[in-house]
Amino acid sequence: MFSKVFPLSVALFSTFPALASSLEEVPANEGGAIQQIVRMIEESVRTEAKNGAAHRDAHPKAHGCVRAKFSVLHKLPKEVRVGIFEEFRDYPAWIRYSNGSGKVQDDSVGDARGMAIKLMGVESSESVTQDFVMINHPVFFVCNAADYVEFQKALSEDNIFKFFFPGLNPFRFRLHEFGIANAIKGKEVTNPLDIQYWSTTPYGFGDTAMKFSVRSCSAPSPFGETSSPNFLRENMWKQLDQGDACFDFMVQLRKRPMEMPIEDPTVEWSEEDSPFIPVARITIPRQEFASPKQEAFCENLSFSPWHTIPEHRPLGGINRVRKTVYDTVSRVRHELNGEQRREPTGF
Repeated sequence: MFSKVFPLSVALFSTFPALASSLEEVPANEGGAIQQIVRMIEESVRTEAKNGAAHRDAHPKAHGCVRAKFSVLHKLPKEVRVGIFEEFRDYPAWIRYSNGSGKVQDDSVGDARGMAIKLMGVESSESVTQDFVMINHPVFFVCNAADYVEFQKALSEDNIFKFFFPGLNPFRFRLHEFGIANAIKGKEVTNPLDIQYWSTTPYGFGDTAMKFSVRSCSAPSPFGETSSPNFLRENMWKQLDQGDACFDFMVQLRKRPMEMPIEDPTVEWSEEDSPFIPVARITIPRQEFASPKQEAFCENLSFSPWHTIPEHRPLGGINRVRKTVYDTVSRVRHELNGEQRREPTGF
């Protein structure tokens, strides 16, 4: 059941032919760059697995997976009644919260915080799921596949600064990207249920494009202790032990193509030009999620922007990188761990 890594043109356009639209501009050398990234990441996953179980190459430290309900809002404006949001409906969902670094480290270390949502029972999706993956910052710090090769090389050498400052020539410095990475690392987060998350990359929205975001609609959590190395998990557990949590799911439509690029996720789309529009409410009921069984279930889940319906196809170079990379990492780690790859159908 494990899929092979096909050439980029076959893997993308056979599944989502609409990607050939004018929204995207695919560089001629991108396929080769993606295969280079895949080789480096697969080698890293296999090497790390020699010391134990195989893990994700990114976001390996989970704070927990929680059961949730994703409710499309009633009587939405016509311009946002597209795809998943076309009709008033509830979807059961799993949500995984995590740190971004490939290293499992103390929560006090500056890092991206991730929120990955998996809707189930999505009939028009090949995976029968719809995934929305996000971090707690509106933009990403890698521009395209070619830059991702350099980023992955820097990671493999454990010298991330080499990506931002690859030599003595100041014209090759990635100062814009360095500023984004520092902004992400500098955010103070005490509870994953309290903050806002963004897609950073664009996605299809019927004939146009969107970015999406979720924002907490719960009262600020009283749990903000930070002395434990796993305080994010513990504060989330304390909150859900006492009551529910909620998020508003919002979409931002691409209104000004020149100022809202598809191929450069380091550029923020202006909320003045196109405000985020609430289209769904996420409810996370009071629950216990810290059992060993639930942790094992969480570790076995695979999230990918390409678990999607065609109307919300991922767009841009970084998402094209993700298609092959995410599938490869999922395949390899499940293979090494002796686990079957399958999408959940319920709780």
